[in-house]
Amino acid sequence: MDSPGLFVLLCLVIFGQAAASSAEEITWSYTGLIGQSEWSEYFPDCGGTYQSPVDVITTQTRFDPSLTRVTPLGYSQHGNQPFTLYNNGHTAIIVMPEWMGLEGLPWFFTAVQLHLHWGNGGPNQRGSEHTMNGISADAELHVVHYNSELYPNMSAAMTQKDGLAVLGILIVTGEETNPAFNNILNYLSRIKHFGQKVFIPAFDIQSLLPEDLGRYYRYNGSLTTPPCYQSVIWTVFHERVQISKAQLLKLETILYSSKAEDPEKMLLQDNYRATQALNQRVIYTSFSAESGKELSSGEVTAIVIGVMCGCVGLAVIVRFIVKTIRINEPEKDKQKKQDLVLNSTSEAERRDEASPSCKTEP
Repeated sequence: MDSPGLFVLLCLVIFGQAAASSAEEITWSYTGLIGQSEWSEYFPDCGGTYQSPVDVITTQTRFDPSLTRVTPLGYSQHGNQPFTLYNNGHTAIIVMPEWMGLEGLPWFFTAVQLHLHWGNGGPNQRGSEHTMNGISADAELHVVHYNSELYPNMSAAMTQKDGLAVLGILIVTGEETNPAFNNILNYLSRIKHFGQKVFIPAFDIQSLLPEDLGRYYRYNGSLTTPPCYQSVIWTVFHERVQISKAQLLKLETILYSSKAEDPEKMLLQDNYRATQALNQRVIYTSFSAESGKELSSGEVTAIVIGVMCGCVGLAVIVRFIVKTIRINEPEKDKQKKQDLVLNSTSEAERRDEASPSCKTEP
């Protein structure tokens, strides 16, 4: 190769390496210079047509009877080996042991990690990434797995359309504390800043999931953070998990997206992506509309009151019938006696009429 050609080749190699290095060093965020609206400029897949999260409009979902119950494997078998919990500047992550996995999909998927998304506790509270009929939950848990039947590791799988499977669990708040989530929340103060890492006692990962793993929404989508690879088979459970308001407050106020040495401290809040267009995708359900119908507290109260009123009404009707029968029985007995007397009298009269008449001689 002549000198000019070699020079051009070297320039291309150096430029390519510099571009790759630059891409790796891009610091994205949910707001700011490289916020959500700018992601697609630096990470092309973020502008794709199979992006996540999405708004699940339940009336537009399609029931698929072939969708079976999702079965976590090894989630409870932690072997007393500590888990690694760390702050990556975007969320809190727990690294999951490789012996944990997921069945109930076309392939076996090996667990990689779990993490959370939340809001800021403001009046217009949002926090979950997926929404149901336009309504957000307070937070969302994601459990990430890769297709270990087809690919050797997470890095190889994450760029393939069938490479990843993520469980999405919507989290709402109530009065009761959820002990399972304290296994994470109690240690957040030890990873307050970006880059901090700590070992925590192992616990049953399945205790974080809803009890009903048979009812869920399934669709093809993407990672919800850059590089937004469109490689995820999403399973979003119908049943929500509840934590206390105090637990949610910990999640929203303890962590920072800044490093410990940074002069400006930045709270890690609102780490959820806005919902993306479905673009002709279909969201499937593992349950029919009737079996998955969720009643509001008002509807439940109305049903209970209706049942109670029905029982009271039935009792009144039965009592009325019994009382009527009791009142009518003496009248019936009296009528029977009268009928017997009349019948006897009539019979006697008939016998008298049938006897020959005796005439009196003058």
